[in-house]
Amino acid sequence: MQSNGFAGYDPARTYAVQVSDVEYLQVDGESLLARIYRPEGAGPFPALIDVHGGAWGAGDRLNNAHMSQALAATGLVIVAVDFRLAPAHAYPASMADVNYGIRWLKAHAREFGADPRHVGGLGGSSGGHMVMLAAMRPHDPRYTAHPLAEGQDVDASLAYAVVPWPIMDPFARYQYAKDVGRPELANRTEQYFGTEERMQEGNPQRILDRGERVPLPPALILQGTADTNLTMEMTERFVASYRAAGGTIELEKFPDQPHNFGNTPGPDADRALALIKAFVARQLGAPAGVR
Repeated sequence: MQSNGFAGYDPARTYAVQVSDVEYLQVDGESLLARIYRPEGAGPFPALIDVHGGAWGAGDRLNNAHMSQALAATGLVIVAVDFRLAPAHAYPASMADVNYGIRWLKAHAREFGADPRHVGGLGGSSGGHMVMLAAMRPHDPRYTAHPLAEGQDVDASLAYAVVPWPIMDPFARYQYAKDVGRPELANRTEQYFGTEERMQEGNPQRILDRGERVPLPPALILQGTADTNLTMEMTERFVASYRAAGGTIELEKFPDQPHNFGNTPGPDADRALALIKAFVARQLGAPAGVR
């Protein structure tokens, strides 16, 4: 479909997918790669940036490969980015990388068959935290620290966010991890943020609690009820706060499913993908709102 000038997307269609890796950024002596999932076809196709999880200190651009491959096969260009990891690189280093990655995607979209308009974000777990934080603060000078010579006229705004099993309140999850005996999660949170003050500053939930004026793009959250990496109460609180602030957000619960279930092939992963595809199709019909 074509609506209001935005790229069309029909999730019922299927495409073969080309996969390639390119360097998108060099920083601190590191070469950061992006994996591009490109549908084979005339295009241009709508685009999503994929930000992986791993408690801010592990994982890479392949973490969400199952979801990214499946979504690309329905006519979405997926750009999955690596970024600098803790403890070597603390907050907000990775946010600067992701912000740059969004701008880089928009500036180079035509080169890999993507439409630079109406770019969405996909991120699970800590990647969900980063996608939502990037969406809420696209112009934060700490996050825009990397200049993009070929894209000075583009910004890192996201039209919508798909955030499965996200850490929307890193400080609350930090306290939870200590309370339930998950030192690996608590330690990685400390390594990334450094202080409890930063855990509350770079925090989507607390941004809403503080009443900061930020963009609130339409969002979709998927979470399993058996997730032991965060509680459903944390997610439900964020959903309520987002709606109270004027944002549109959907929450879909998956009975008895654990953290990261969508990347394990099976019926629940299939249902998750179907919900994501339907959500993306709805977003491509109208511009995103801003608080």
